Amino acid sequence: MLFDLSAKVVVITGASRGIGKAIATAMVEAGANVVISSRKLTACQAVADEINARFGGQRALAVEANISSKNDLSLLVQAAIGAFGRLDCVVCNAASSPYFGPLAGISDELFRKTLDNNVLSINWLVQFSTPELQRAGGGSIIIVSSVEGFRGSSTIGAYSISKAADMQLARNLAVELGPHNIRVNCIAPGLIQTDFAKALWEDPATKARYEAMTAVGRLGEPDEIAGCAVFLAAPAGSYTTGQTFTIDGGMMVS
Repeated sequence: MLFDLSAKVVVITGASRGIGKAIATAMVEAGANVVISSRKLTACQAVADEINARFGGQRALAVEANISSKNDLSLLVQAAIGAFGRLDCVVCNAASSPYFGPLAGISDELFRKTLDNNVLSINWLVQFSTPELQRAGGGSIIIVSSVEGFRGSSTIGAYSISKAADMQLARNLAVELGPHNIRVNCIAPGLIQTDFAKALWEDPATKARYEAMTAVGRLGEPDEIAGCAVFLAAPAGSYTTGQTFTIDGGMMVS
């Protein structure tokens, strides 16, 4: 079956809410077991409990991990193997955007934090995951980037730079890991109604302005990103690697 993930194991960072939570739920719905990870164990456990209550059994495991900690990411992979015995897919969804304003005003500390959390941490997780994906016979790595990686910004430039780097990271990893039957792709969402992006849509006037920028006349929902992630993890995506999938309601073409 093209979208069957039965017996597969998926690790998702930033999975306690928003896009990460939607992806985790969709993966379980397709048959996978998932590891729910974020900085806050209580929030992760709530999502895992919700998934397990809905689908039955122990399909979801909650693991606290901060993407800024290399050791945490190593332990995250170990926890997945300890609980489920294998690893088939990694979804690098967690990110941060700690600065709002022009690049002229950003401190070195915040610029480095943005790049470390949004780019370097992904490479760390890939380094820890690759041996396990190889042991499973191959797998899929999915990086959640952003349409902001395609364009400049007067207010979130560091974030945009990091998201452009994610797309190139996926292309480079696709070349390196392809011989091991490991596929690497990016998803670039537009403005999705999540807590992470709340500052951009909670004001009605601002929301209306962004809605007018899309071809479909509305903002996206987290569930509308999850389907692409399932495709990239499943047999349906077995010949797809090194690509960036834009899911933005037509914002970039309008």
